[in-house]
Amino acid sequence: MKDRLDDIITGLQQKSTTKQAIYRNTLDTFNRMKEISQEIVAELTDRITKHNADVVIEYRAISDLEFQIKFSGDLLVFVMHSNIVTFPDDYEIMRTDYIDEDFRRRFFGHIMAYNFMADTIKYNRLDDPGYLVGRMLINIENHFCIEGVKQLDLPYDQIARNVITDATLRLIVESAMIAAVNNDLMGQDVSDIERITYKQKLENSQLSKPRKLGFMINHELTH
Repeated sequence: MKDRLDDIITGLQQKSTTKQAIYRNTLDTFNRMKEISQEIVAELTDRITKHNADVVIEYRAISDLEFQIKFSGDLLVFVMHSNIVTFPDDYEIMRTDYIDEDFRRRFFGHIMAYNFMADTIKYNRLDDPGYLVGRMLINIENHFCIEGVKQLDLPYDQIARNVITDATLRLIVESAMIAAVNNDLMGQDVSDIERITYKQKLENSQLSKPRKLGFMINHELTH
């Protein structure tokens, strides 16, 4: 019985130490991403206002684990998940020699970027969907990979070689903004809005509910 308890304690200590280190890596990355996003917003604001003062770009700090970038009718929401995750053995990222060589590399912190319509937040439209632009997975060695929309077109699926730098973080944020700008708003078919309930009218519900096109997610990672 003692040997089994020792095994449990050893396993818990190893995983706990690993996950704490990954959490710190992820939080450091997220905090740096915040700073880089503020720099991007400042640069864009300076350049855009020279041509069109009506275009507003804003950075919003929401919490330790969330920030937003608002531009035109779009809102990018960056969220760091507080938990460390792993994936099934048949998940693409897990089927690499790099992951097999060290069990600690099987665990990841993750940062997600979602695209919402800015008016969704402004008018508190709780039923409006947001669309995943991309997810950044970060491991104990500060290696990372990007899963997400094909519009990002980022060559960052080689986790064995990808080390986090300010340059890569800037490119990720800029690419997410480009993908959001290119994600057009589609109106509804007229047959979907030809009848409303009086309850909708009283609640000042949106009579027409345009939706983002959404993104084509690229699930395949090469290695």
